[in-house]
Amino acid sequence: MKNKRILCVVGTRPEAIKMAPVILALQKQEWADVKVLATAQHRQMLDQVLSVFGIALDYDLDIMQSNQGLTELTTRLLVALDKVLEKASPDMVLGQGDTTTVMTTSLACFYRKIAFGHVEAGLRTNDIYNPFPEEMNRVVVSHLSALHFAPTKSARDNLLRENISEGHIYVTGNTVIDALLATARKDFEIGIDLDSAKQLILLTSHRRENFGAPMRDAFTAILELVERNDTIEVLYPVHPNPNVTKPAHEILGVHSRIHLVEPLGYTQFVQAMKQAYLIISDSGGVQEEAPALGKPVLVLREETERPEAVDAGVVRLVGTNKTLIISEAEKLLFDKEYYKSMALGISPYGDGKAADRIVSILKKWLL
Repeated sequence: MKNKRILCVVGTRPEAIKMAPVILALQKQEWADVKVLATAQHRQMLDQVLSVFGIALDYDLDIMQSNQGLTELTTRLLVALDKVLEKASPDMVLGQGDTTTVMTTSLACFYRKIAFGHVEAGLRTNDIYNPFPEEMNRVVVSHLSALHFAPTKSARDNLLRENISEGHIYVTGNTVIDALLATARKDFEIGIDLDSAKQLILLTSHRRENFGAPMRDAFTAILELVERNDTIEVLYPVHPNPNVTKPAHEILGVHSRIHLVEPLGYTQFVQAMKQAYLIISDSGGVQEEAPALGKPVLVLREETERPEAVDAGVVRLVGTNKTLIISEAEKLLFDKEYYKSMALGISPYGDGKAADRIVSILKKWLL
């Protein structure tokens, strides 16, 4: 029997993290001929993750350009992806999440009538502009996919409400927990001089919908939080987008207990999460990862497509409201019972076996 050709597509660091367990599990299968394509929507951060997991590329579109617009990115991706699909002629294409990479990949597959499997399917805020453009990307991908690997029952229910065929939806857990648990078993050096006597706050912020005034408001809150409390220090791996780096250095770069650093490698970032007392972030992946490590998360967003962590009480939405950010952070810093109520060490997103489930489903579907 001829092996089934499976093309796995990654574009950003979070995609690579979440696709790595699936790629590695597929590569062990005798029936699968696995190829990996990188759009390199995020170049350096993507390469770091692929290196950590020992994943080699078969196709590299190297699509990244400085401060590129969505229209230009989408157009260039569609043209480049179509050429690879024509050459590779896969039986199945897999992509993860909600980026422009996964949206354009699913559309390119649709145009060529190639089956697309969506890892982490069904996340919704039900606000088409929040997060932007990710919410629209998710909806489009869901209606172009042949298989939907939903991380939770809630995600499955979202798909069913949109009339996605029940027989094509599978609840698998989230592959980010597979990657996290395998990595967190080891200790790594962060490579940054931190004061072990201080309570470490890990900060991440990069969402497009927060660019401008909302991000500046959040950064101003972080600065005031540090100025008010000499027991804490902040570690902020700054996203390379100039819409982030400029306000970050202008507002946060003035304080000695705020460390603005280049993006951390995946192993270093996992170690930073392990060492952090609490995490303040607008990242979707962090909302999934940190609770599994017992770290409370304050989310710099008004809405989240990951309500399970909010419902479990391990994540709080604070938006970019200065007063709320400071008050919630100080409650976690000084109210031990409040902290313990959030630092539960539970994950509603999986048990570390999502990739194996996805591979098993693909085998039954393709063979």
